[in-house]
Amino acid sequence: MLTTAQIDRTVAAALAEDAPWGDATSEALIPEAATASAELVAREAGVFAGGEVFAAAFRLTDPRVRVDLAREDGTTFAPGDVLATVTGPARSVLTAERVGLNFVQRMSGIATLTARYVAEVAHTQARVVDTRKTTPGLRAFEKHAVVCGGGHNHRYSLSDAVMAKDNHLGVLTAQGLSVTEALQQAKSRLPHTTHIEVEVDRIDQIEPVLAAGIGTIMLDNFTPDELREGVALVAGRAIVEASGGVNLDTVRAIAETGVDVISVGALTHGAHAVDLGLDLHVGL
Repeated sequence: MLTTAQIDRTVAAALAEDAPWGDATSEALIPEAATASAELVAREAGVFAGGEVFAAAFRLTDPRVRVDLAREDGTTFAPGDVLATVTGPARSVLTAERVGLNFVQRMSGIATLTARYVAEVAHTQARVVDTRKTTPGLRAFEKHAVVCGGGHNHRYSLSDAVMAKDNHLGVLTAQGLSVTEALQQAKSRLPHTTHIEVEVDRIDQIEPVLAAGIGTIMLDNFTPDELREGVALVAGRAIVEASGGVNLDTVRAIAETGVDVISVGALTHGAHAVDLGLDLHVGL
């Protein structure tokens, strides 16, 4: 999902935003011939994500800057661990520093939080997945970080699958059709390869949706007891996804109801940046 082209396009835009007419400070204070070496050091424990993105910030600023990654994405680190080394012209290293750190701290924060959720449900069959609650323009970066943390991706965009929520169903049934009929008509217009998911918020909505032959049913804001009832009612006829009210205090109980998937918006919109620092040494 996270390609070199996507990385370069997004990182180049971030660099242009941060230094639209160059780095006035570095150009004024740092001799042109000065070189620098730096270490990306963890100030706290976490899961690494965004190594290639971090490196791109320096590469796109100045191809003479070399970045050697000491950790692969998806690996854990402890406080004091060196995650990467950077060497090259001091002005260029300083110019790229903040953009590179912003990306790798944010992505590692998402990976670290995701790993905590995954650990909570490891004894169950439930899969922890993200949502479309991502930072505009950074979806590929943030969804990559979720995978680095051991989670899985939900649909990437509105183009990937049909996902009918309450507002969609309200429009359909306003035409005088039952939920089952409306969904069957929608299915008849779709390619056979298109997956369909439908959200319900009451137990009595489950059977009419299943009667339409839907692939995934989302049980939205169900209590654990209601989730168990819903899983029993579906009885393997569709993938069961739980959504709403999911946090680190509730995810274990939700997973233990037998659902197949738990979607967690907080993986991306609630993650805090991991504290990483770039320790710099300048030579003249």
